[in-house]
Amino acid sequence: MSDTVPADQASAADKPVYRRGIKSFVIRAGRLTKGQELALERKWDEWGVELTDGAIVPTELFGRDAHTVLEIGFGMGQSLVKMAETAPEKNYFGVEVHLPGVGSALNLAEEAGIENLRVSKDDAIEVLKRIPDASIDTVQLFFPDPWHKKKHHKRRIVQSEFAQTLRRILKPGGIFHMATDWENYMEHMLEVMDAEEGYENIAGPGQCVERPSDRPYTKFEKRGENKGHGVWDMKYRKIS
Repeated sequence: MSDTVPADQASAADKPVYRRGIKSFVIRAGRLTKGQELALERKWDEWGVELTDGAIVPTELFGRDAHTVLEIGFGMGQSLVKMAETAPEKNYFGVEVHLPGVGSALNLAEEAGIENLRVSKDDAIEVLKRIPDASIDTVQLFFPDPWHKKKHHKRRIVQSEFAQTLRRILKPGGIFHMATDWENYMEHMLEVMDAEEGYENIAGPGQCVERPSDRPYTKFEKRGENKGHGVWDMKYRKIS
């Protein structure tokens, strides 16, 4: 597969090209439950997004022009589905490589009776290549793998080239919202993002925002608190 997207799919000439072989995730072992398997069978054709589908254009994906939120790594989908249910006026597009999580999200969305959710089960880096310039309003990255060992920090998804890819797909004024329960990763996120061209830290350089009320309380947040960790939210606005 090529490292770039055809010009008719994403027109920016300066798209970052990712190094192959360095992954920011590990696909966890796990069997699909019967409910997850059935949800995939029932809803994938309607709500699933494949790389082979070509360009991922939000207005075409959802059949409407609305505020579009992209969440990278939505886990089992509880918080993503809750947000989609709470804000039906918005479009929600989630990307998750853990298939049981994708099945869980589809199952929860079907149970909730929502129609404003689409999902992908592919590597987010490959998905991002297919999203046109300036077409996403908000990107969410909640509790990504912290890769806490120093020798693994290169695997952290928040790096300069990732930030610039998000900058390409974000609309002017669009928001990149991160959350983590690892203090060292919070410091890494701030260091990377505060230095990135085209962004401003909404809270000010080196600062985190207060916990947003519209971010559902997740099991990762609970787990972090149980370990005595703090939880930090950061929001960056695209300014150019």
